[in-house]
Amino acid sequence: MRGSASSTKPGFWSCGQAIAPLWPKSCGGTLSDALAIKYRPFMWKTDTPMNLNDRAWRRCERLIQAAADMRVALLHLPNGGCIVDCGVKAVGGLQAGLALAEICLADLAEVRVVPGSAELWPGPAVQVWTDQPVVACMASQYAGWQIASGGYFAMGSGPMRAACGREELFASIGFRESAVRAVGVLEASQLPPAEVVERIAQDCGVAPRELTLLVARTASLAGTVQVVARTVETCLHKLHEVGFDLACVQSGYGLAPLPPVAADDLTGIGRTNDAVLYGGEVTLWVRADDAQLREIGPRIPSCSSPDHGRPFGEIFHRYNHDFYRIDPLLFSPAQVTLVNLNSGRMHRFGQLWPEVVRQSFSSEG
Repeated sequence: MRGSASSTKPGFWSCGQAIAPLWPKSCGGTLSDALAIKYRPFMWKTDTPMNLNDRAWRRCERLIQAAADMRVALLHLPNGGCIVDCGVKAVGGLQAGLALAEICLADLAEVRVVPGSAELWPGPAVQVWTDQPVVACMASQYAGWQIASGGYFAMGSGPMRAACGREELFASIGFRESAVRAVGVLEASQLPPAEVVERIAQDCGVAPRELTLLVARTASLAGTVQVVARTVETCLHKLHEVGFDLACVQSGYGLAPLPPVAADDLTGIGRTNDAVLYGGEVTLWVRADDAQLREIGPRIPSCSSPDHGRPFGEIFHRYNHDFYRIDPLLFSPAQVTLVNLNSGRMHRFGQLWPEVVRQSFSSEG
């Protein structure tokens, strides 16, 4: 959820390289296992259908065509930039939230609202799954772009990050793309002014008329859905933080309870984080060594952090509302299951914390 941009203008990877010489030793298996997969899962030419911004643009067009049904509002700026209000001034809703989440994932994942577990929280849950977890979650969905300009603040995510490519994360996962049009998602309490849109377009290397930004505040139904849909993303980022090779991750599934929409963004931040930290379940299908998974597994769930155990709103207040002072090991799902495709063994770590979920979701606000 956090990150900042440097001033280095990135290049981008060429693609179509056979996986055999790129197969990471940390993924285990044999060369024949590697050859069974033709290409490294997160390296493509930017002019193929896998282009993240193009995929998101097409998914965004479907949302725009159904704007009235989705209860979202369009704003076309004089510089040509397009803003889709999904939950700032517009009403938005569940469908807008699902579309927002899938666009944030570059349309490389399915997101649904499904029945939840009554033992955890008596309400619906947000389900997400993808067979392109590294690209969908790390190159697109991760909110690694902090946007602050002239009093305007937003957390930026979506495939526009891959077009900008300034985060160190992109060097680690080996993916950037050159875009002719860009799509981004902003978690913000206000719609961005024209000068912010122009700056984002410049950083992405596109004209403002080729930039579409979707915006929702946390304290909206669409904004709540899109944040809770980040279960797999938080798990992958935690794996990256503890040194696991993300190239070993083949598929991902996540589920977390959908909290009541908060009356204010601060309470909304607390509830949506608690949905993942204490109620989130993630299953990853990986290719790795079982001994490595047993060793690294206890460090993955949120309970590995000393800050774990209290509602996120309390933790946030304790650190004077500064995300960067919170232990980064806290930001991960409550329970993580790793299914090793090399051995057929399953490893589960962490547990759900229904008492904290209920305390958070039942709080005033």
